[in-house]
Amino acid sequence: MKRVGIYCGSFNPVHKGHMKIARRCISQGLTDEVWIIATGEYWEKKDLLPFKDRIAMLKLVAGKGILIDETYNELPYTYQIFRQLKEEHPDHEFHLILGADNLPRFTQWRNYEELLEYGFIILPRDEIGTRQIRKIMKDMDKEDYEILKMKPIDISSTFIRENMDDHEKIRYMIDRKVYDYLKDMEKTHAA
Repeated sequence: MKRVGIYCGSFNPVHKGHMKIARRCISQGLTDEVWIIATGEYWEKKDLLPFKDRIAMLKLVAGKGILIDETYNELPYTYQIFRQLKEEHPDHEFHLILGADNLPRFTQWRNYEELLEYGFIILPRDEIGTRQIRKIMKDMDKEDYEILKMKPIDISSTFIRENMDDHEKIRYMIDRKVYDYLKDMEKTHAA
């Protein structure tokens, strides 16, 4: 049975932290693969880059075992994605990859109970450490989870977008291929 980590988000744009999380899930033996599912155009974010461009940038930096999905992107809720995945891939074991900052409000997610059926891979955040993660999981009566062994990542896609004219400020946050893609996008839209 293949173990697959499902990593959803806007990836607006993808940065080195996103890829580090995906690679760590594989290198720590928590998953065999990570499927990245970028959210479609339905989000109400004001500055969401076009979907096709976010997918293209993800493909530029995806490494071994990291697949960029283009199938489930228009499903607006995570439980819908998992429901579809389970139906189409009954021979796979799916795990939800999420940041610990999502845990305090997880019970507010639409049909969150369905997601509790799957394993969680949790990325610690500065504000929510291992002890607090364990308490939240215990309160949700959730035992099937792993805490990713890595330091919290302090990279912001918003900061990257706001500082595109200063490569030095963001070079440690974003892959050069992604940076070049974004700069080409700027030139195309300016023309």
